[in-house]
Amino acid sequence: MDDDDRADLHEAMRIVGAALGGAQIPFALAGGFAAWVHGAPQSEHDADFVIREQDLSTARDALEATELRVEDPVENWLFKAWNGEALVDIIFRLDGDPIGDDLFERTDSHDVFGVPMPVMQATDILSEKLRVLTEQRCNYSNLLPVARALREQVDWDAVARRTEGNPYAAAFLYLLEALDVIDRVPGSTGADTEPESGAGAEPGAVTGHTAS
Repeated sequence: MDDDDRADLHEAMRIVGAALGGAQIPFALAGGFAAWVHGAPQSEHDADFVIREQDLSTARDALEATELRVEDPVENWLFKAWNGEALVDIIFRLDGDPIGDDLFERTDSHDVFGVPMPVMQATDILSEKLRVLTEQRCNYSNLLPVARALREQVDWDAVARRTEGNPYAAAFLYLLEALDVIDRVPGSTGADTEPESGAGAEPGAVTGHTAS
């Protein structure tokens, strides 16, 4: 992203934040830029905002009244607002689930590029990033800097509960434990168990059988 694209994206975020705030609906800055507000490296990708699904029409009307170009993609969980080539995603379902009022109640207001706006809490940011991990979408290198930067602000027990059943999230939590980024948390794959016979033996130690 060059300087002009970055400036267009920041301006788009200001416009979206002001428009949604003026519409008086619950909303929050989410994703990589929300993580940046809490201390993570600044995102070089599109910006994300979240709203309730019942406020979709109000949000669309508010953004269509601005200079942004509003677009409905094939996906049925968001719409898009463009400022030139700079893109803001307006998301109303997270991982297929409607966004509840409790998420917005946990937000804090921050000044983002000169516009005060609600920002998603660190625990919610990490929970949502881990919930969407799949075999095809599992880039830990993008997640590690965020987890390191936000680790003191995150309720990792809550993250483990919210991502229970996702093996890629569990593996990432185990990785954070192994790297001493966080303490052991419930739900991670790093359970306290004794190694099986031969596991962890020193090189050359007798383990009960030899290679043929």
